[in-house]
Amino acid sequence: MQVTTLSDGHLTLPRSLLFASLDPEAVDQILQARGIAAGPMHPPLNVTLLRHAGRLVLFDAGSGPGFQNTAGQLTAALDAAGVTPDEISHVVFTHCHPDHLWGVLDDFDDPLFPNAQYLMGEAEWAYWFDPNTASTISGDRASMAVGALRRLEVMEERLSRFGDGQEILPGVAAHASHGHTPGHMSFELRDGQQSLLIGGDAIGNHHVSFVQPEWAIGTDQDANLAAKTRLRLLDMLSHDQMQLIGYHLPKGGIGRVEKAPTGYRFISSFEE
Repeated sequence: MQVTTLSDGHLTLPRSLLFASLDPEAVDQILQARGIAAGPMHPPLNVTLLRHAGRLVLFDAGSGPGFQNTAGQLTAALDAAGVTPDEISHVVFTHCHPDHLWGVLDDFDDPLFPNAQYLMGEAEWAYWFDPNTASTISGDRASMAVGALRRLEVMEERLSRFGDGQEILPGVAAHASHGHTPGHMSFELRDGQQSLLIGGDAIGNHHVSFVQPEWAIGTDQDANLAAKTRLRLLDMLSHDQMQLIGYHLPKGGIGRVEKAPTGYRFISSFEE
C-alpha cells in the first residue's frame, strides 16, 4: 500500500463554533501552548490517496467549489500528484459534511470522478438520504443536509454501503466511529505488520481534543458519543502504536498518538 495525503486547502471557523460550551481560559491555555494565535481557527483539509492492487482510492472528496474560498483545492493537488480525476477507481466517505462530500461534483454539478465507485457506511447514508433530515437537524446545519442529499442522489446508482467491521476493499476495514455524525466511519488499513487508521473527523483537532478528549466540541452532532469515540480511538492508537491520518490534523495529518501527562499528544510524521 502506498498512502499519501493531498491538501484540499483549509477552513476558516470562528472559535465559538468549536468551543462555545467550554471554559475560554482553559481553551486559550491549551491553544497558546501550541502556538495557535487568537482569532479564527484554520483547520487543514487532508484527503487521503491510497494506491494499492491497481486501485486509486480517495478517502473523502474535499469541499468542491461551493463551500469556502480557502478550500476546494483537491483537483490541483491531484494534478500535482500526477493523478487525473478519471483515474480514481473508488471514493470512500467517512461522513457527509460539506468539506468531505461536496467535492464529488465539479463546477458544473457533474461528477468529478466519472469512473469511480462510491462507498459509504449504511447508517451515514440512511441519515443524510432521509429527506426529513433537513427539517429535523439543527437550523444552522439544514443547508448541509440539503447539499448532502443532492449529491447522494447523483451518486446513488454507483454507491455501495457497508457496516462496521466489513472489509470494503482488500486490506481496508470499516471501523464505526459515530458521534461527529450519526454514522461516521473510520478505516483501518493493514499491509503486513503495518497498520494505519484513516480517522476522518473522529479526532477533529490536534490540541483540545488530545489534551482533553472528553470535552465537547461544537462541530460534533452528538458531543457525548463523539467524546467516548475519541477516547476509545486515542487509547487504541497509542496502545497499538498504529499510525493515524486525521482530516484536520496539521502537516498533512499523518502521525501517531502517544500518552501525555494530561491526555494525549499528536506526533506528526514530519516531526520524527
